[in-house]
Amino acid sequence: MQSTMMDVPLSLNHLLERAGRLFGANEIVTRRLDKSLVTHRYADFHRRSRALASALQRLGLGKGDRVATLSWNHHAHLECYFGIPAAGGVMHTLNLRLSPDELGWIAGDAEDRYLIVDDVLLPLYEKFAAMHRFEKVIVFPYSGAPVPAGYVDYEQLLADADPDGHVYADHDEHDPVAMCYTSGTTGRSKGVVYSHRSTILHMLVGCMPDCWGLKATDVVLPVTPMFHANSWGVPYAAVALGVKLVLPGPHLHPEDLLDLMQEVPPTLALGVPTIWMGLIQALDASQQTRPGRWKLPPGMRSLVGGAAVPESLIRAFAKHDVWILQGWGMTETSPLATVSYQRNELRDAGDDERFRRLAMAGVPVPLVDVRIRDVDGRDAPWDGEAMGEIQVRGPFITGSYHRLPVSPDKFTDDGWLRTGDVATMDELGFVRITDRTKDLIKSGGEWISSVDLENALMAHPAVAEAAVIAIPDPKWSERPLACVVFKPGQAIAASELEATFGPLLTKQGFAKWQLPDRYEVIDAVPRTSTGKFSKLKLRERFVR
Repeated sequence: MQSTMMDVPLSLNHLLERAGRLFGANEIVTRRLDKSLVTHRYADFHRRSRALASALQRLGLGKGDRVATLSWNHHAHLECYFGIPAAGGVMHTLNLRLSPDELGWIAGDAEDRYLIVDDVLLPLYEKFAAMHRFEKVIVFPYSGAPVPAGYVDYEQLLADADPDGHVYADHDEHDPVAMCYTSGTTGRSKGVVYSHRSTILHMLVGCMPDCWGLKATDVVLPVTPMFHANSWGVPYAAVALGVKLVLPGPHLHPEDLLDLMQEVPPTLALGVPTIWMGLIQALDASQQTRPGRWKLPPGMRSLVGGAAVPESLIRAFAKHDVWILQGWGMTETSPLATVSYQRNELRDAGDDERFRRLAMAGVPVPLVDVRIRDVDGRDAPWDGEAMGEIQVRGPFITGSYHRLPVSPDKFTDDGWLRTGDVATMDELGFVRITDRTKDLIKSGGEWISSVDLENALMAHPAVAEAAVIAIPDPKWSERPLACVVFKPGQAIAASELEATFGPLLTKQGFAKWQLPDRYEVIDAVPRTSTGKFSKLKLRERFVR
């Protein structure tokens, strides 16, 4: 017997045509460089994306050729998400927070033919221009200034193209549409390549009620960069449903985001924990100095990921009627792999248990398999205590890296991705991230979770941020060092740090041997290119 279902390829082109046909009047709002707002309709987006595809084909773009983008979150970057694949090309988002040397190496490794760059980012491009020669450099005039001589004007390129005459490139659902390089915390960054099929499946899973829960009436503010992990796949979902998008450009300071939320209140906003920490601190501080200046949209949902979300942060937003949904994933997983949502089994749980669960990485999403493997390669029991490496597989999980052989340090013999994240899993399938393998602290033969210590320290009302690293110890091999950032005007004297934090950590269940041996007060925790805490830089500073 055979199925009677049609074999129709999954394709981003379908989403683009659907948006133009069904949602032409819906809005895409972009914050300009001067912080004013400009609105495009989905009909404009459809026409301009097709014009971009037509123009790229006229320039000689071939199937599978890479077109790099070096851009902030704005309407033209969204056009690249769909216009480049519509031409048969592969959009390669360059992470503008990387060093010029790293950007030049990545562009060369990807063999990018063309570059679409914001005019305000031309100084960054020029620092690595000599490392990789693009055939064409297309400049989007985000600032509104004329495009400098020697570059292709993005707006003129679209104006000269024929969107109605564009013919989609022949493609298969397994053909590549986008690529992104990992943050490269150890060794060189690695290229992850997404397909039509993987992107559509990831989008469909993300839209489910217990994931993003995206719906047509939403107003979505993606603070997560469109240049990393496809802004968690949300732009694809927004186009699929005709959702109103609010794109903030480079204006990501807490005060800027709060101002934007007053102008165009979102119902769903997404960002990394460090951005959200700064936002809630700015909001709370303003209530003392300028009451009523800002408020968070009541009932707003907030998707937060990229690093562990402290329970204290979730509680702080709940006081403002904002529900934080934590997800876990990585570039290699498209990135959604787990989400912490309300399980039916916990419907009668109290607030403490509810917040405790929300602070976990969550439950594997549909189509993704997750297992926890111990140091001996065995499955760890689902008891919430046994730790091991998270390993994943699924139709939107990468099975290799661009131009690299499959290696046992990243993939198991039976085809699972080794994430490098260490976690426990409980009887309900909730994953709790305890560390990265390289950040675990092994003291006297016992493991200490730096993430658990950080979250506990950030529960103190005076602490803005905390990061814990291992320092060598002649007796115990390694011991924890806690780096603490205090909120303005709330610093604690160095002589009182141990007496202040010791009882706090003990009350939260830490044994005496798990407590930090040393505390350092710092101005700010250094960040990686994706906004995560850079423990590498802290180790360089404090480990001698």
